[in-house]
Amino acid sequence: MKFVVLPNAAAIGLAVGDVICDLVRKKSDTVLGLATGASPLPTYQRMIDRCKTGEVSFKDVRTFNLDEYCDLPETHPCSYHYFMRKELFDQVGILPEHTHFLDGNTVDEGAESQRYSALIEQNGGIDLQLLGIGRNGHIGFNEPSENFTQESFKVALTDSTIAANSRYFRDIPMPKCAMTMGIGLILRARKIILIATGSEKATAIKAMLEGSVTPRCPASALQKHPEVAVFLDPAAAALLNEN
Repeated sequence: MKFVVLPNAAAIGLAVGDVICDLVRKKSDTVLGLATGASPLPTYQRMIDRCKTGEVSFKDVRTFNLDEYCDLPETHPCSYHYFMRKELFDQVGILPEHTHFLDGNTVDEGAESQRYSALIEQNGGIDLQLLGIGRNGHIGFNEPSENFTQESFKVALTDSTIAANSRYFRDIPMPKCAMTMGIGLILRARKIILIATGSEKATAIKAMLEGSVTPRCPASALQKHPEVAVFLDPAAAALLNEN
């Protein structure tokens, strides 16, 4: 893995947004794996800005999101369906039929996992997967465990993840489970970009980049991928030996 340290989240957003836009300009039907949360927002804003100036069109782009909460309506403001429509899709004209999510309300998690993997394959695989990282090293909702996950699956969220995200749920309790892409599925993307900002991510970043490959730090599996770029601000990179 290679990493780049930039001054702040805004600078990271410009850099990563340009990488994605330039890829789409070269391959109009690029397949993007997308993430939610605060980390990708500056990147999405850069994509929106370049789309509005006519530099890039996303009408042929197809997307697959990493995860979705269970037992939450797609229309709820805290659903990842809602987040992506608000923060990106509706502003860059990605066709609704080109956007894909795991079904957090499925009654058959195994069948849903098979459906999602097959759909990604039918679309030619993910060209570029965008990731954030949790304080405990999780990517998607792949929490620290004894084994690396493979295909998409239903996961019980840890107390730390619930504590980090529950502030967004003001009208209902935060869901306790989610559907998420597994590590094996994430690693099948041709290219991966991970974004991390803030001192609270520094320990996880050090474990990911300089520690051993272990499911106790799910993001460490990215060491096995041939093309991963990690974009950090100085606070997130503070514990790295190479920094």
